[in-house]
Amino acid sequence: MPKRITGRYERTTFGGEEVAAFVPFALPPADPPIELNDRLAARLRLASQALVRLELAGEMVPSLDWFIYGFVRKEAVISSQIEGTQATLVDLLAYEAQGGGEARAAPNADVREVCNYLDALAYARAELADPRGLPLSMRLLNQTHERLMRGVRGADKQPGEVRTSQNWIGGSRPGNAAYVPPPPHALAEVLGAFEKYVHADDALPPLIRAGLLHVQFETIHPYLDGNGRVGRLLVTLLLEHSNLLTQPLLYLSLFLKRHREEYYRRLNAVRVDGAWEEWLDFFLDGVATIADEAVASARDLFALVAADRTRVLAHEGMSIVALKLFELLPRHPVVTVASVIKLVGATKPTAGRAIDLLVAAGILAETTGKKRERSFAYQAYLERLRVGTDLERSRSPR
Repeated sequence: MPKRITGRYERTTFGGEEVAAFVPFALPPADPPIELNDRLAARLRLASQALVRLELAGEMVPSLDWFIYGFVRKEAVISSQIEGTQATLVDLLAYEAQGGGEARAAPNADVREVCNYLDALAYARAELADPRGLPLSMRLLNQTHERLMRGVRGADKQPGEVRTSQNWIGGSRPGNAAYVPPPPHALAEVLGAFEKYVHADDALPPLIRAGLLHVQFETIHPYLDGNGRVGRLLVTLLLEHSNLLTQPLLYLSLFLKRHREEYYRRLNAVRVDGAWEEWLDFFLDGVATIADEAVASARDLFALVAADRTRVLAHEGMSIVALKLFELLPRHPVVTVASVIKLVGATKPTAGRAIDLLVAAGILAETTGKKRERSFAYQAYLERLRVGTDLERSRSPR
Protein backbone atom coordinates (compact mmCIF):
# COMPACT_ATOMS: atom_id res chain seq x y z
CA MET A 1 0.00 0.00 0.00
CA PRO A 2 1.41 3.45 -0.88
CA LYS A 3 2.20 5.80 1.97
CA ARG A 4 -0.90 7.78 2.92
CA ILE A 5 -0.66 11.52 3.50
CA THR A 6 -2.89 12.44 6.47
CA GLY A 7 -2.33 16.19 6.65
CA ARG A 8 -0.19 19.14 5.72
CA TYR A 9 2.47 21.11 7.54
CA GLU A 10 2.03 24.82 7.95
CA ARG A 11 5.01 26.99 8.71
CA THR A 12 4.29 29.36 11.57
CA THR A 13 6.36 31.58 13.83
CA PHE A 14 6.31 31.17 17.59
CA GLY A 15 8.66 32.91 20.01
CA GLY A 16 10.82 34.07 17.16
CA GLU A 17 11.23 30.55 15.79
CA GLU A 18 9.72 29.12 12.65
CA VAL A 19 8.00 25.80 13.37
CA ALA A 20 6.03 23.29 11.30
CA ALA A 21 2.52 22.78 12.71
CA PHE A 22 0.57 19.75 11.48
CA VAL A 23 -2.94 20.33 10.10
CA PRO A 24 -4.79 17.02 9.62
CA PHE A 25 -7.00 16.31 6.63
CA ALA A 26 -10.68 15.66 7.32
CA LEU A 27 -11.92 12.16 8.11
CA PRO A 28 -12.36 9.56 6.78
CA PRO A 29 -8.84 8.78 5.54
CA ALA A 30 -8.50 8.82 1.77
CA ASP A 31 -5.97 8.23 -0.97
CA PRO A 32 -6.06 5.35 -0.19
CA PRO A 33 -9.15 4.81 1.99
CA ILE A 34 -9.07 2.59 5.08
CA GLU A 35 -8.49 -1.05 4.09
CA LEU A 36 -10.38 -3.52 6.25
CA ASN A 37 -8.05 -6.37 5.40
CA ASP A 38 -8.47 -9.87 6.84
CA ARG A 39 -6.44 -9.10 9.96
CA LEU A 40 -8.28 -5.86 10.69
CA ALA A 41 -11.66 -7.43 9.95
CA ALA A 42 -10.85 -10.22 12.42
CA ARG A 43 -9.80 -7.65 15.03
CA LEU A 44 -13.05 -5.77 14.47
CA ARG A 45 -15.12 -8.93 14.82
CA LEU A 46 -13.41 -9.91 18.09
CA ALA A 47 -13.75 -6.40 19.53
CA SER A 48 -17.42 -6.16 18.56
CA GLN A 49 -18.16 -9.56 20.07
CA ALA A 50 -16.34 -8.59 23.26
CA LEU A 51 -18.45 -5.43 23.58
CA VAL A 52 -21.62 -7.52 23.15
CA ARG A 53 -20.44 -9.81 25.96
CA LEU A 54 -19.72 -6.80 28.15
CA GLU A 55 -23.15 -5.34 27.47
CA LEU A 56 -24.78 -8.69 28.30
CA ALA A 57 -22.73 -8.99 31.48
CA GLY A 58 -24.08 -5.61 32.55
CA GLU A 59 -27.64 -6.76 31.89
CA MET A 60 -27.29 -10.09 33.69
CA VAL A 61 -25.73 -9.00 36.97
CA PRO A 62 -28.19 -8.38 39.83
CA SER A 63 -27.03 -4.79 40.32
CA LEU A 64 -25.64 -2.93 37.34
CA ASP A 65 -24.99 0.03 39.65
CA TRP A 66 -22.16 -1.93 41.29
CA PHE A 67 -20.22 -2.19 38.08
CA ILE A 68 -20.98 1.25 36.73
CA TYR A 69 -19.81 2.70 40.03
CA GLY A 70 -16.59 0.71 40.13
CA PHE A 71 -15.68 0.67 36.44
CA VAL A 72 -16.33 4.39 35.87
CA ARG A 73 -14.08 5.21 38.81
CA LYS A 74 -11.44 2.84 37.53
CA GLU A 75 -11.42 4.59 34.14
CA ALA A 76 -11.34 8.02 35.80
CA VAL A 77 -8.36 7.11 37.96
CA ILE A 78 -6.34 5.47 35.19
CA SER A 79 -7.03 8.16 32.59
CA SER A 80 -5.90 10.77 35.12
CA GLN A 81 -2.79 8.73 35.99
CA ILE A 82 -1.73 8.71 32.34
CA GLU A 83 -1.48 12.51 32.64
CA GLY A 84 0.65 12.30 35.78
CA THR A 85 -2.01 12.39 38.49
CA GLN A 86 -0.84 10.50 41.58
CA ALA A 87 -4.23 9.43 42.96
CA THR A 88 -5.19 5.76 43.22
CA LEU A 89 -8.61 4.14 43.27
CA VAL A 90 -8.28 3.64 47.01
CA ASP A 91 -7.50 7.36 47.45
CA LEU A 92 -10.68 8.25 45.56
CA LEU A 93 -12.88 5.80 47.46
CA ALA A 94 -11.45 6.91 50.82
CA TYR A 95 -12.31 10.51 49.95
CA GLU A 96 -15.83 9.56 48.88
CA ALA A 97 -16.29 7.64 52.15
CA GLN A 98 -16.02 10.93 54.04
CA GLY A 99 -19.53 11.76 52.87
CA GLY A 100 -20.90 15.23 52.23
CA GLY A 101 -21.50 18.27 54.35
CA GLU A 102 -19.23 20.81 55.97
CA ALA A 103 -17.25 18.14 57.83
CA ARG A 104 -15.94 16.70 54.59
CA ALA A 105 -12.32 17.63 54.03
CA ALA A 106 -11.37 19.10 50.68
CA PRO A 107 -9.76 16.53 48.37
CA ASN A 108 -6.10 16.86 47.57
CA ALA A 109 -5.25 18.15 44.11
CA ASP A 110 -4.84 14.71 42.54
CA VAL A 111 -8.10 13.33 43.92
CA ARG A 112 -9.83 16.52 42.80
CA GLU A 113 -8.72 15.85 39.23
CA VAL A 114 -10.28 12.38 39.34
CA CYS A 115 -13.48 13.77 40.87
CA ASN A 116 -13.60 16.32 38.05
CA TYR A 117 -13.34 13.51 35.51
CA LEU A 118 -16.33 11.79 37.12
CA ASP A 119 -18.31 15.03 37.10
CA ALA A 120 -17.39 15.71 33.47
CA LEU A 121 -18.43 12.24 32.31
CA ALA A 122 -21.69 12.37 34.26
CA TYR A 123 -22.50 15.77 32.75
CA ALA A 124 -21.77 14.66 29.17
CA ARG A 125 -23.79 11.44 29.50
CA ALA A 126 -26.73 13.32 31.02
CA GLU A 127 -26.72 15.77 28.11
CA LEU A 128 -26.65 12.96 25.55
CA ALA A 129 -29.47 11.12 27.32
CA ASP A 130 -31.68 14.22 27.50
CA PRO A 131 -33.76 14.80 24.33
CA ARG A 132 -33.29 18.51 24.96
CA GLY A 133 -29.62 18.17 25.82
CA LEU A 134 -26.58 18.87 23.70
CA PRO A 135 -25.65 16.38 20.99
CA LEU A 136 -22.14 14.96 20.75
CA SER A 137 -20.41 18.09 19.51
CA MET A 138 -17.59 20.50 20.22
CA ARG A 139 -19.95 22.57 22.33
CA LEU A 140 -20.59 19.51 24.51
CA LEU A 141 -16.88 18.68 24.67
CA ASN A 142 -16.06 22.28 25.59
CA GLN A 143 -18.49 22.23 28.50
CA THR A 144 -17.20 18.81 29.52
CA HIS A 145 -13.64 20.16 29.39
CA GLU A 146 -14.62 23.11 31.59
CA ARG A 147 -15.83 20.70 34.29
CA LEU A 148 -12.75 18.55 33.91
CA MET A 149 -10.36 21.45 34.51
CA ARG A 150 -12.29 23.29 37.23
CA GLY A 151 -10.02 24.16 40.16
CA VAL A 152 -7.13 21.84 39.16
CA ARG A 153 -3.91 21.96 37.15
CA GLY A 154 -4.69 23.81 33.96
CA ALA A 155 -7.55 25.82 35.45
CA ASP A 156 -5.76 28.93 34.20
CA LYS A 157 -5.52 27.62 30.63
CA GLN A 158 -8.86 28.56 29.11
CA PRO A 159 -10.97 25.70 30.50
CA GLY A 160 -13.97 25.07 28.29
CA GLU A 161 -12.54 27.09 25.41
CA VAL A 162 -10.74 26.11 22.25
CA ARG A 163 -7.22 27.47 22.49
CA THR A 164 -6.25 30.78 20.94
CA SER A 165 -2.50 30.20 21.15
CA GLN A 166 -0.09 27.55 19.93
CA ASN A 167 0.51 24.43 22.02
CA TRP A 168 2.94 21.55 21.58
CA ILE A 169 3.78 18.07 22.87
CA GLY A 170 7.22 17.25 24.24
CA GLY A 171 10.12 19.67 24.47
CA SER A 172 10.30 23.06 26.12
CA ARG A 173 8.92 25.06 23.17
CA PRO A 174 7.45 24.40 19.71
CA GLY A 175 10.91 24.68 18.18
CA ASN A 176 12.13 21.49 19.89
CA ALA A 177 8.77 19.76 20.37
CA ALA A 178 8.00 16.18 19.42
CA TYR A 179 4.75 17.33 17.84
CA VAL A 180 3.15 20.69 17.06
CA PRO A 181 -0.65 20.62 16.54
CA PRO A 182 -2.53 22.93 14.17
CA PRO A 183 -2.06 26.69 14.69
CA PRO A 184 -5.00 28.51 16.32
CA HIS A 185 -6.29 30.06 13.10
CA ALA A 186 -6.75 26.58 11.57
CA LEU A 187 -8.81 25.18 14.44
CA ALA A 188 -12.22 26.37 13.25
CA GLU A 189 -11.79 24.48 9.99
CA VAL A 190 -10.41 21.22 11.40
CA LEU A 191 -12.81 21.12 14.35
CA GLY A 192 -15.74 21.83 12.04
CA ALA A 193 -14.71 18.84 9.91
CA PHE A 194 -14.18 16.74 13.05
CA GLU A 195 -17.66 17.52 14.34
CA LYS A 196 -19.18 16.85 10.93
CA TYR A 197 -17.62 13.40 10.84
CA VAL A 198 -19.01 12.52 14.28
CA HIS A 199 -22.47 12.59 12.68
CA ALA A 200 -21.52 11.59 9.13
CA ASP A 201 -23.14 8.65 7.42
CA ASP A 202 -20.42 6.51 5.90
CA ALA A 203 -19.76 2.81 5.39
CA LEU A 204 -17.18 2.38 8.13
CA PRO A 205 -18.34 0.49 11.26
CA PRO A 206 -18.97 2.63 14.38
CA LEU A 207 -16.08 1.06 16.28
CA ILE A 208 -13.67 1.93 13.48
CA ARG A 209 -15.04 5.46 13.42
CA ALA A 210 -14.50 5.77 17.18
CA GLY A 211 -10.85 4.83 16.71
CA LEU A 212 -10.44 7.36 13.92
CA LEU A 213 -12.11 10.16 15.88
CA HIS A 214 -9.96 9.56 18.95
CA VAL A 215 -6.76 10.00 16.94
CA GLN A 216 -8.15 13.03 15.12
CA PHE A 217 -9.03 14.72 18.40
CA GLU A 218 -5.57 14.02 19.85
CA THR A 219 -3.97 15.28 16.64
CA ILE A 220 -5.94 18.53 16.70
CA HIS A 221 -5.24 19.00 20.44
CA PRO A 222 -7.83 21.78 20.70
CA TYR A 223 -7.19 22.75 24.34
CA LEU A 224 -4.17 24.10 26.16
CA ASP A 225 -4.46 21.28 28.70
CA GLY A 226 -6.59 18.20 29.33
CA ASN A 227 -6.65 16.95 25.73
CA GLY A 228 -5.69 13.40 26.61
CA ARG A 229 -8.43 12.95 29.17
CA VAL A 230 -11.09 14.47 26.93
CA GLY A 231 -9.87 12.33 24.03
CA ARG A 232 -10.23 9.14 26.06
CA LEU A 233 -13.55 10.27 27.47
CA LEU A 234 -14.64 10.84 23.87
CA VAL A 235 -14.24 7.11 23.17
CA THR A 236 -16.65 6.33 26.02
CA LEU A 237 -19.18 8.81 24.66
CA LEU A 238 -18.82 7.50 21.09
CA LEU A 239 -19.48 3.91 22.17
CA GLU A 240 -22.69 5.02 23.85
CA HIS A 241 -23.60 7.40 21.01
CA SER A 242 -23.27 4.50 18.55
CA ASN A 243 -25.27 2.12 20.78
CA LEU A 244 -22.30 -0.22 21.14
CA LEU A 245 -22.63 0.06 24.93
CA THR A 246 -25.48 1.52 26.95
CA GLN A 247 -23.33 2.09 30.04
CA PRO A 248 -19.70 3.26 30.50
CA LEU A 249 -18.33 -0.17 31.41
CA LEU A 250 -15.18 -0.16 29.26
CA TYR A 251 -12.09 1.19 31.04
CA LEU A 252 -9.92 1.40 27.88
CA SER A 253 -7.38 3.65 29.60
CA LEU A 254 -6.01 0.55 31.36
CA PHE A 255 -4.85 -0.85 28.00
CA LEU A 256 -3.38 2.51 26.99
CA LYS A 257 -1.59 2.77 30.33
CA ARG A 258 -0.11 -0.72 29.95
CA HIS A 259 1.08 0.08 26.43
CA ARG A 260 1.71 3.77 26.85
CA GLU A 261 4.81 4.07 24.66
CA GLU A 262 3.23 2.04 21.87
CA TYR A 263 0.08 4.16 22.16
CA TYR A 264 2.05 7.37 21.61
CA ARG A 265 4.13 5.77 18.86
CA ARG A 266 1.06 4.64 16.94
CA LEU A 267 -0.60 8.05 17.27
CA ASN A 268 2.50 9.64 15.80
CA ALA A 269 2.76 7.04 13.04
CA VAL A 270 -0.68 8.09 11.79
CA ARG A 271 0.56 11.66 11.39
CA VAL A 272 3.97 10.79 9.95
CA ASP A 273 3.27 7.67 7.89
CA GLY A 274 -0.49 7.59 7.50
CA ALA A 275 -0.53 4.31 9.46
CA TRP A 276 -4.25 4.26 10.20
CA GLU A 277 -4.60 0.48 9.81
CA GLU A 278 -1.81 -0.16 12.34
CA TRP A 279 -3.46 2.23 14.80
CA LEU A 280 -6.85 0.56 14.35
CA ASP A 281 -5.28 -2.87 14.90
CA PHE A 282 -3.91 -1.60 18.23
CA PHE A 283 -7.14 0.16 19.20
CA LEU A 284 -9.39 -2.82 18.43
CA ASP A 285 -7.04 -5.14 20.29
CA GLY A 286 -7.37 -2.83 23.29
CA VAL A 287 -11.17 -2.78 23.11
CA ALA A 288 -11.38 -6.59 22.90
CA THR A 289 -8.80 -7.13 25.65
CA ILE A 290 -10.33 -4.74 28.16
CA ALA A 291 -13.93 -5.71 27.39
CA ASP A 292 -13.13 -9.37 28.07
CA GLU A 293 -11.23 -8.44 31.23
CA ALA A 294 -14.19 -6.34 32.38
CA VAL A 295 -16.56 -9.29 31.82
CA ALA A 296 -14.27 -11.55 33.84
CA SER A 297 -14.02 -8.89 36.54
CA ALA A 298 -17.82 -8.53 36.69
CA ARG A 299 -18.23 -12.27 37.09
CA ASP A 300 -15.50 -12.43 39.72
CA LEU A 301 -16.94 -9.56 41.73
CA PHE A 302 -20.45 -11.00 41.59
CA ALA A 303 -19.21 -14.43 42.68
CA LEU A 304 -17.28 -12.86 45.55
CA VAL A 305 -20.29 -10.90 46.78
CA ALA A 306 -22.54 -13.97 46.52
CA ALA A 307 -20.09 -16.10 48.52
CA ASP A 308 -19.60 -13.36 51.11
CA ARG A 309 -23.36 -12.89 51.43
CA THR A 310 -23.67 -16.56 52.39
CA ARG A 311 -20.91 -16.09 54.94
CA VAL A 312 -22.56 -12.99 56.38
CA LEU A 313 -25.96 -14.67 56.68
CA ALA A 314 -24.39 -17.61 58.50
CA HIS A 315 -22.44 -15.44 60.95
CA GLU A 316 -23.74 -15.70 64.48
CA GLY A 317 -25.52 -12.61 65.76
CA MET A 318 -25.69 -10.86 62.38
CA SER A 319 -28.08 -7.89 62.48
CA ILE A 320 -30.49 -6.48 59.90
CA VAL A 321 -28.51 -3.24 59.80
CA ALA A 322 -25.25 -5.12 59.15
CA LEU A 323 -26.92 -7.07 56.35
CA LYS A 324 -28.19 -3.83 54.85
CA LEU A 325 -24.70 -2.36 55.07
CA PHE A 326 -23.20 -5.42 53.38
CA GLU A 327 -25.50 -5.02 50.40
CA LEU A 328 -24.33 -1.41 50.03
CA LEU A 329 -20.60 -2.21 50.14
CA PRO A 330 -20.06 -2.82 46.39
CA ARG A 331 -21.03 0.81 45.80
CA HIS A 332 -19.27 1.97 48.97
CA PRO A 333 -16.30 -0.37 49.44
CA VAL A 334 -14.64 2.06 51.85
CA VAL A 335 -16.74 3.28 54.80
CA THR A 336 -16.47 5.19 58.04
CA VAL A 337 -18.85 5.23 60.99
CA ALA A 338 -20.12 8.62 59.78
CA SER A 339 -20.77 7.36 56.25
CA VAL A 340 -22.53 4.24 57.55
CA ILE A 341 -24.84 6.40 59.68
CA LYS A 342 -25.97 8.11 56.46
CA LEU A 343 -26.02 4.98 54.31
CA VAL A 344 -28.25 2.89 56.57
CA GLY A 345 -30.04 5.65 58.48
CA ALA A 346 -28.85 4.40 61.86
CA THR A 347 -27.56 5.91 65.08
CA LYS A 348 -23.83 6.03 65.75
CA PRO A 349 -23.86 3.03 68.14
CA THR A 350 -25.94 0.95 65.70
CA ALA A 351 -23.66 1.88 62.79
CA GLY A 352 -20.62 0.97 64.85
CA ARG A 353 -22.07 -2.43 65.76
CA ALA A 354 -22.88 -3.14 62.11
CA ILE A 355 -19.27 -2.41 61.16
CA ASP A 356 -17.99 -4.58 64.03
CA LEU A 357 -20.15 -7.49 62.89
CA LEU A 358 -18.83 -7.27 59.34
CA VAL A 359 -15.27 -7.05 60.64
CA ALA A 360 -15.89 -10.16 62.74
CA ALA A 361 -17.31 -11.92 59.67
CA GLY A 362 -14.12 -11.16 57.73
CA ILE A 363 -15.79 -8.77 55.31
CA LEU A 364 -14.51 -5.38 56.45
CA ALA A 365 -11.00 -4.57 57.64
CA GLU A 366 -9.82 -1.41 59.41
CA THR A 367 -7.31 0.40 57.21
CA THR A 368 -6.02 3.41 59.16
CA GLY A 369 -4.63 1.88 62.34
CA LYS A 370 -6.09 4.81 64.27
CA LYS A 371 -8.51 4.83 67.18
CA ARG A 372 -10.48 7.76 65.81
CA GLU A 373 -11.67 8.68 62.33
CA ARG A 374 -11.13 5.11 61.25
CA SER A 375 -11.91 3.78 57.79
CA PHE A 376 -12.97 0.26 56.92
CA ALA A 377 -12.57 -1.40 53.53
CA TYR A 378 -14.20 -4.34 51.80
CA GLN A 379 -10.72 -5.56 51.06
CA ALA A 380 -11.44 -8.65 48.96
CA TYR A 381 -13.70 -6.61 46.69
CA LEU A 382 -11.20 -3.77 46.43
CA GLU A 383 -8.30 -6.08 45.62
CA ARG A 384 -10.16 -7.32 42.57
CA LEU A 385 -11.49 -3.94 41.48
CA ARG A 386 -8.25 -2.01 41.87
CA VAL A 387 -6.22 -4.13 39.42
CA GLY A 388 -4.28 -1.77 37.18
CA THR A 389 -5.02 1.37 39.21
CA ASP A 390 -1.97 1.44 41.47
CA LEU A 391 0.75 3.94 40.69
CA GLU A 392 3.72 3.07 38.52
CA ARG A 393 7.22 4.19 39.37
CA SER A 394 9.49 6.19 37.10
CA ARG A 395 6.66 7.65 35.04
CA SER A 396 6.72 11.28 34.06
CA PRO A 397 3.59 13.25 33.18
CA ARG A 398 2.77 13.77 29.53
